[in-house]
Amino acid sequence: VTVVAVSGTSGAGRAAKTDLLGAEVIGSARAYNIGGAHRHTPEIAQGLGAVTGRDVTVSFTPVLIPTSRGILATCTARTRAPLAQLREAYEKAYHAEPFIYLMPEGQLPRTGAVIGSNAAHIAVAVDEAAQTFVAIAAIDNLVKGTAGAAVQSMNLALGWPETEGLSVIGVAP
Repeated sequence: VTVVAVSGTSGAGRAAKTDLLGAEVIGSARAYNIGGAHRHTPEIAQGLGAVTGRDVTVSFTPVLIPTSRGILATCTARTRAPLAQLREAYEKAYHAEPFIYLMPEGQLPRTGAVIGSNAAHIAVAVDEAAQTFVAIAAIDNLVKGTAGAAVQSMNLALGWPETEGLSVIGVAP
């Protein structure tokens, strides 16, 4: 599985770092922690292994882009399965999930639509020539990635509605 994920500066934490200053990131994109060095690579492989029931090798390339928040991840894997079968699997897995939105065919997720929300927008496609499955997801790393995940987990632990206090509607900047 290959993952290329672009994210804003908030993913690097709150510490003041010269390479995260606006003057350094505006007009530029840069990969970092490549070659298996990123701290989330083992977590990604573990999660995929739990879902598939087998060991999964992950190549993860994070890319810093000039935005304050949001993640757009493009994930690919070899497949011979047709798009209809793969899309059906996603629909079955996520149809009742209040924060997961499977985009209509031909539409792609964008970070601007999920900023400030606990939503994850997902699109799936198949590159038939390359026999590759492509899944693209957009989330707000400060809500769905951290605080929203904590609230969602607390809601479930306390027996409250999973959606309590969480929005699926992004906010305009």
